[in-house]
Amino acid sequence: MREELIPMNLPPVDRRHVYGLMLDTETANTIAFEDGGLDMSNTLFYDFGCQVVDSHGRTYGVKLSFVNSDIFIHEKDLMQSAYYAQKIPQYLADIEAGKRIVANTYEIRKAVVEVIRHFDCKFICAHNSRFDYNAINNTQRWTTKSKYRYFLPFGLEWWDTLKMAKSVMGKMPTYLQFCEENGYLTKSGQPRFTAEICYRFISKESGFVEAHTGLEDVEIETEILRYCHRQHKPMKKKLWET
Repeated sequence: MREELIPMNLPPVDRRHVYGLMLDTETANTIAFEDGGLDMSNTLFYDFGCQVVDSHGRTYGVKLSFVNSDIFIHEKDLMQSAYYAQKIPQYLADIEAGKRIVANTYEIRKAVVEVIRHFDCKFICAHNSRFDYNAINNTQRWTTKSKYRYFLPFGLEWWDTLKMAKSVMGKMPTYLQFCEENGYLTKSGQPRFTAEICYRFISKESGFVEAHTGLEDVEIETEILRYCHRQHKPMKKKLWET
């Protein structure tokens, strides 16, 4: 593995804490394909960001930010389908400045798994985590022609800050009032729970705009995890409850 893919001198691990990875992906779209007769989500990640957190939302200074060369460089036509394709010049500038590391899917996975094993991570977390779960596995299968089918090791729980926010913030009169006053409602009049809106409420930064880049979005999703935990309220957090 290239040495620059993971932080040097990973910190010692305090086994009293339960560690995990908060992650976020940005994706391009491709044709849907079938897996065992089931249609899969048709997204491939070109941006992968993550940081080590614990179950309370505390962070430990270990952050990874990758641009996936398999998609970003070698699938230029697909990149034009990316929802945030207008950000491609920004990525090129960030790569030039050394802010993001270019690596292929295999190298990204190796680096992420090494961090997971070092911290003995027990969970993976994301906002609307089913999307990211599909994106990383789709990319693993796309790039290996389905020889390898799962991006992350088995046995990790998948958590979802969207479920946390609905469980905790969705029951707060102040959040409901916030959404009503700002027009953050669905067509049926229910409060919305995008990461951007949740962070605006938590930070009281009404003009905050989500970056929609991997590592930057990881930062605000970590704040959602931390905020929900600090409320000490019952909450759903697992993507799959069983």
